[in-house]
Amino acid sequence: MNTHNNNTTFGFWVYLMSDCVLFAALFATYAVLQTQTFGGPGASELFDLNFVLTETLILLTSSFTVGLATIFSLEHKKRATLVALATTFILGLSFVGMEVFEFTHLIAEGSGPSANAFLSSFFVLVGTHGAHVTAGLIWMFVVMLHVMRGSVGNKLYTLSLFWHFLDIVWIFIFTFVYLFGALAL
Repeated sequence: MNTHNNNTTFGFWVYLMSDCVLFAALFATYAVLQTQTFGGPGASELFDLNFVLTETLILLTSSFTVGLATIFSLEHKKRATLVALATTFILGLSFVGMEVFEFTHLIAEGSGPSANAFLSSFFVLVGTHGAHVTAGLIWMFVVMLHVMRGSVGNKLYTLSLFWHFLDIVWIFIFTFVYLFGALAL
């Protein structure tokens, strides 16, 4: 499998770079609006670092398991590839579930996206990441079907790139939104 020198892989790298621009714009917006609480609670009052740390560990573990799936696929270990992908899928689904829980909890407390500019930028940034993870889960399910049929090709490689990219974006979200927010830096 030649994964590095074809148009599909190049095109996917171009897509990832465009996603970098999207997330850079969302981070810049958040950076400008993070103090615009209009008297409402800020990040240090709203975020539970233990909860978000658990979320982070789940997503980082899923990065490891998708890496294992890629290795197993290259070794033509179909069953191990499927187990690693299923594990990644469950971890990703857990991550999205935790994000939905956090969002519904914040909204129930009156801290929804319409409460102030800070929360609006928070929901857009974190929600965009969550939407990407959800799209990755759908893609992962389709790739699992392809693995079952024995026609993986470049599909798992590009999915793995995408999943690792989402983990990198999450590390930035965790650091700049949650950690710095909780520490009120």
